Amino acid sequence: MNRQRLSFNPGSSRPQRPWGLAVWATGAILLGLLGLGLGLRRGIPWRRSSTVKITHPRATFAHKTTLEIHSPYGRFPEKEDSFHFIPCTNSTFPPTLEDDHPQKSWAALFDHNPDHWDWGKSTSNNTIKEDPYAGRGIYLCGYLDVPLDYVNNSDTRIVRLAITKFQVRGLARLDSSRTRSASSNIGRKTERTIIIQPGGPGNSGTLVARRDAEEFTNRFSDGELDVLGWDPRGVNISQPSLSCFPHDAIRDRWTLLTNQYREESSPVRQLEISDAMNNATFYAFWKRFGDFGRFIGTASVVRDLEEIRKRLGEDEVTGYFVSYGTAIAQTYANMFPENVGRMILDGNIYVKDFRVLGGAGWTLLENDTDVWRDGFLGECINAGPQWCALAKTTNDESPVTLEWLEARLAKAFNSLIDRPLPAYTDKSGPSIITYSQLVDRLRQFMYDPKNWPDAAQMLYELEKGNTTLVATYLDSQWGYKPWIPSYIGHPLSDKSMYLIICADIVDATPPDDGLSWWNQLWLSMTRKSWLSGNMAFYWVLPCQHYAKYWSTSSEVYLGDLNHTFRTPVLLMSTTYDPATPLRNGRRLLHDMGHNARLVVHHGYGHTTINDRSKCTDRIGKAYILNGSLPSEQETDCFANRKPYIGRSTNVSSHRKFE
Repeated sequence: MNRQRLSFNPGSSRPQRPWGLAVWATGAILLGLLGLGLGLRRGIPWRRSSTVKITHPRATFAHKTTLEIHSPYGRFPEKEDSFHFIPCTNSTFPPTLEDDHPQKSWAALFDHNPDHWDWGKSTSNNTIKEDPYAGRGIYLCGYLDVPLDYVNNSDTRIVRLAITKFQVRGLARLDSSRTRSASSNIGRKTERTIIIQPGGPGNSGTLVARRDAEEFTNRFSDGELDVLGWDPRGVNISQPSLSCFPHDAIRDRWTLLTNQYREESSPVRQLEISDAMNNATFYAFWKRFGDFGRFIGTASVVRDLEEIRKRLGEDEVTGYFVSYGTAIAQTYANMFPENVGRMILDGNIYVKDFRVLGGAGWTLLENDTDVWRDGFLGECINAGPQWCALAKTTNDESPVTLEWLEARLAKAFNSLIDRPLPAYTDKSGPSIITYSQLVDRLRQFMYDPKNWPDAAQMLYELEKGNTTLVATYLDSQWGYKPWIPSYIGHPLSDKSMYLIICADIVDATPPDDGLSWWNQLWLSMTRKSWLSGNMAFYWVLPCQHYAKYWSTSSEVYLGDLNHTFRTPVLLMSTTYDPATPLRNGRRLLHDMGHNARLVVHHGYGHTTINDRSKCTDRIGKAYILNGSLPSEQETDCFANRKPYIGRSTNVSSHRKFE
């Protein structure tokens, strides 16, 4: 089959094919809706031209790579490697869809110098003199072409998924008799692979793999299993990458204007501003990427996961799915129950909530304010002033009580509604501290109790009139960060979360009373939670315009969650999770019945990652390595330590703004 020039057709709506799953008209986070913080470089966006050169992955490429570059470890990518893996460097980004010869372009990125490769930490004493990297795992970067539309086989367009794998057995040198031995496992794939998905929606699996894969394989398999992460379609460096702003600085400007909180704005006027920008954003997606917005939903991502499983050559999926990633896992388990292996779902959403207009936001508000009151403030007082700055007494030397501290901070926050405070940092210059910015930063702080001492110090200094530390933390919200030495400037794809959220709604038809309906929802959500209600609302508001540009989503899974799995899954839910409450895990356990077990993780923060428990880790490791599960439906585990105690702040005193 010859390569073709095909264009995404803006606004196209093809009649739906019969399928085992319902195909409906549907109406995408934080980067942070339900996912993990990312700290590595961002990917290269895919820029749409008038035509897009794409082909079906089953096609036979007329062009064959002839580039022969060798290293002490051989040539990469290896022949017949479905993922085209080469050792990761700072330049290993997948070829664009516009590339006529992607395999040749990709092979040209192979750097033959092992000193430039991304190696893991040393796990053994290196006794092989000729191999300085013996005993180290290796990060391998690659890509996988999958169908754009799994429902319509006549559509030959593709999506190019970015893949990163941490290979625990490293690589075998060609000049070493030890590594070339037939009995040696060095350089070989492990029998099973832990597939990770960090959520979002819109978070990057390749970035999390580059950062945390070694921790995951050690936590769940004693370093015995490979770990693979991928960027879901539309995300980060998968192609196309849904970046609607050409520069992050422009994105930041409009985000600041359109995300003003209800408490410090005229609600109707602010709603009209945000709605107009959402309309412009979805128009930009449609203008740049055409009908791709129909193929961004969870069901399509699930089918991509199934293709990854096939290319790995494994009979079942072994994986660790976090936050929104649990929606992918829940859907996969019920679309492909015969291929379910040892899958851990940590920080569970309840995927059925996402089928309802506004549900993806409302479901976040179960207990985030409890995390603030019982956790952040209550544990601060329990820890005392030695460990928490907010527990220090004031001039009257009265003991700090929870009620008094809560009221004191509420007064400080409300004062920002009437009058923002001036601030300055050497890094970013003059700025102001607003209620919206501060509360959103506190919301993010709730995700990880390890950062609570820093947040307490920040608020303590704010009360004293020092805004410099607050301004320093607020700088982290911007996509444009020229002060970071490794900053590259490739636009973020975080707005893709809006499309993903909207594409999973059963009926995204705008409400009959338009913005009045949304205004009432906004009011209800902010009354439910002052901490997360505003931002959760802004995550779902764009769905007002989804059906205008994409009348139908290509596929939405609307089935039950009670299929019989090949292997029972292991659910983990944290009692004080600000984004995915324990209630979700229990609802899911009720639906799945004997197909699941639930670890009730007594701790704070989003998922079990941020407040570790030896008990939780022990159950997860026994499950991944041996398939062992607790006999009871629910098992209680407790975090290893309390917040604050033994945790010092990572900040130094800052000069008060004059």
